[in-house]
Amino acid sequence: MKKDFRSSCIIASALDLIGDKWSLLIVRDMLMHHKKTYKEIAASDEGVATNLLSARLKMLESFDIISKRKLPTNRKENIYLLSEKGIELAPIIMEIVIWSDKNVRMHNPDMNPFEYKEVDKSFVIKNAQERYREFAGQVLEQEAPS
Repeated sequence: MKKDFRSSCIIASALDLIGDKWSLLIVRDMLMHHKKTYKEIAASDEGVATNLLSARLKMLESFDIISKRKLPTNRKENIYLLSEKGIELAPIIMEIVIWSDKNVRMHNPDMNPFEYKEVDKSFVIKNAQERYREFAGQVLEQEAPS
C-alpha cells in the first residue's frame, strides 16, 4: 500500500501514518487489551465502522506496525499482532493518556480514571511492552507445529 505524505515534516509524516482517528486506538487495543482478531478489535467501545477498520488494519500492516497471519487451528480467521514498531508506540500512547487526563478531563468528566498518576511512566510503558511481547509469544507458540 503506497502512502502519500503531505510534506517532508517529520511530525506531519508520522501523523500521516498514525494520526488518523483510529490507528492509535487499534494499537491501544492490541497493546493494552491484547486484542488480536478483527472481531475483538471491532468490538471496541469507540465503534469503528468495519470498512474503516479493514482499511486501517491494511495500512498498519503495510507499514509493518502490525502483522497478519492465520493460526493452524483456525485457517479462516486472521490474527493481528503488533510488530516492534507497533510496540514502540507505547510511550506515545502513554503521553497522550497523561495529557488527556490533565487537559481533557474537565471537558469530559466521564473519561476512564487514570490509575497510574503516582507510578513512574517508564515503568508502566515497559510493563505494557513486556506483557504484550509475552502475549504475542504465546500466540505464536500456538502457531508453531507440534
